[in-house]
Order: sequence, then structure tokens, then C-alpha cells
Amino acid sequence: MKRQIAIGVLGCGYWGPLLVRNFRGLPDCRLKAVCDVNAARVKHISTLYPDVEGLTDPQQFVNGCGLDAVVIATPVKDHYSFAKASLLAGKHTFIEKPMASSSEQCEELIDIAERKGLVLMVDHTFLYSAPVRKIVEIVQAGDLGDIRYINSRRLNLGLFQRDINVAWDLAPHDISIILHILGEFPTAINCQGNAHVTPQVQDVTNMSLSFPHKRFATIQSSWLEPRKIREMTIVGTRRMIVYDDLRTREKIRIYDARVERPPHYDTFAEFQYSYHYGDSYIPHIQQEEPLKVACQHFIDCIETNSQPVTGGRQGLEMIRILEAASVSLEMNGAPVTFAGSNGAALIPGHTKDRPAPSLKRKRELRLGSIAGHRATRLPANA
Repeated sequence: MKRQIAIGVLGCGYWGPLLVRNFRGLPDCRLKAVCDVNAARVKHISTLYPDVEGLTDPQQFVNGCGLDAVVIATPVKDHYSFAKASLLAGKHTFIEKPMASSSEQCEELIDIAERKGLVLMVDHTFLYSAPVRKIVEIVQAGDLGDIRYINSRRLNLGLFQRDINVAWDLAPHDISIILHILGEFPTAINCQGNAHVTPQVQDVTNMSLSFPHKRFATIQSSWLEPRKIREMTIVGTRRMIVYDDLRTREKIRIYDARVERPPHYDTFAEFQYSYHYGDSYIPHIQQEEPLKVACQHFIDCIETNSQPVTGGRQGLEMIRILEAASVSLEMNGAPVTFAGSNGAALIPGHTKDRPAPSLKRKRELRLGSIAGHRATRLPANA
């Protein structure tokens, strides 16, 4: 009989209980322990799952429970320290997004995991959702033509965070989807926003990512909207997609709509744009909980000793973009450009041969890029 992988979940707040439920429901692993410094949260989980050990000491949890893998669902400021302790203890590690608080921390975690031959995975949940996988399939088949731009809105009232701003909280979902669809790293980023409720913690941001071939993406994130909105529009030269994640069904609608510029004309009177309005249709999607798919993918990667679709490298990409967005925010939306093979980021006022030094604001940021690195695509059977 195949031995079950012993799993422990560290953090029983907002997202932790969802991870507990999903890992406990998988046949190839055994949820052995949970941990949270808040004893009341541990007691609640232990009441729901009496066979799961509950602890309040993270060190004892990582080193004394006989775990094969640790799942980290704590505040972002603790991701690095807990993930490092887990990896050094020889545990496969699954981290909630964002992976850590800086690119240096991500690089160190990646290095430890590679040296020890451990699986390091970041929970970019939406890449495991059926609608996003279907969108990627449609894009790869060429049904949309060439992608022109992507527009995304992720808005609601709260949940307000204290240790990260709304861009770090909500935009990672959209960034991960956009990188996955376009399959490449951006060349530049602009970000503007304001803090209305908690000083120095932006609760509204507008981000713009520039990509090669005149493609770009915009991301609007807010904790100050009366309505909850989770919508993305993908505009191609042939067709367009609207993805509304809040719909129970019909999350994706494809529009056979486009505008064409006439290739030749002699006079202004002959110049007329050609607007094409065709039918719209809704592709069939077999729904499955994305978090369940992500959890199973983590277990599969441990069993096969393979790299996750959303591994440490993808987590590092995300943090580099968020770091650049933070710098752009502090410069009132001035662009931060990713360039060169040395991982430097170019700040306005500096040249390619003389990149900007590291900036120190609330914390030291070292900006980098993965020049020429293409985002890993999710296998069809993942």
C-alpha cells in the first residue's frame, strides 16, 4: 500500500481552514497537524477535525510532528521565516501568495529547496481554475488572434490588511493569470494609488504592465468598492473574451467582435473603420474547486519529484513585479522598466548602463527581471 504524505497546515485564519478541508479530502495525503499562535483558532479546527493534532508552537509543529510537507497560510510578513524553517527541516513547502516580502527572500527559499531537492510551490490558485485553463486553451489555439490588451478589475469592500497594500493583496491573482496567458515577463510597470483608511497602506491602485509587441495589461484593485467585482477582458485581433469569476455559471463569454482598419485608401472620405459584430457564445466548462486542484498538484509533484506549475520561480516573478509596483507608487506612477540580462531595473533618471541603486523606503527593495523568461504553462491534465 502506498504511504500517504503527512501534511501540516500552519495558519488557521482566513485561508488556512480552506486548505485544511481540501488537503484532508485528498486520498494521497494525510492531514496530520495544524498550527496557529491563536489557541482559539486551533481549538476550532480541532473541533471540526478531532483526528488532527493542534499546536500553537510553530517550531514544534515544523520539527516535532513527523511531517513530510508544510502548508503556510500566515500573514505575508511571516512567509519567509516559516518557509525557510520548513525547508531547512527537510519539508516540502506550499506557500500562500505572495511568496515572501522581497525578491531576496524568494531567491533564498528557491536556493534552499533546490539544494535539498524539495518541492516549493506558491498558491497562485486561479491558474488551477477551470475558466482560466479554458482561456489559455483558447488563446493557444489562436481563436482570439493576436492579444492586444488585457483589462482586469478586482474590487470589493475590504478585507483591509495592515502589512501589505491592496496591490500586494489582490493584484497577484490578476498578474499570475496575465503572465500565464501572455507567456512572458513585462518590460515595464506603472502603478498609482492612494491610502484612504490606513496611512501608508494603499487601498486603491491602478497598475499597468507593458509587454513586447505593443501589448499591455491594466489591473484595478480596491478595498473601497460597494460592489464585489472579479472581471477580466481579453481583447484579441479576431475575438474577445469576458471572464466574470463571480458568475455561478457562464463565467466565460467569447465575443466574435473586432475592428479593422482598411489597408488602402486614397481620400479621407474612403477611410472607414470596419466593425464586425458576430455572435457571442459560452464554452462549456467542467467546474472543479481550484484550490482542490492546486492541493492535488502539490501532492503529485512530491510523489513524482517534479516542478510545480506555480513553483518558486513563478513566485519570484510575482514579487519582482510587486516590488517594482511599490517603487512606481512612491514615484507617483513613474514607470519602472525591466531590462538587461543582469536582472537590473531601470528607474527614471538612470540609463541602461547605469541602473538605479537599490531604493530604501519601508524596506530595501532589489528590483530584478527575468529577461526572456517565459511563464510556465499549465499542463492540460493538471
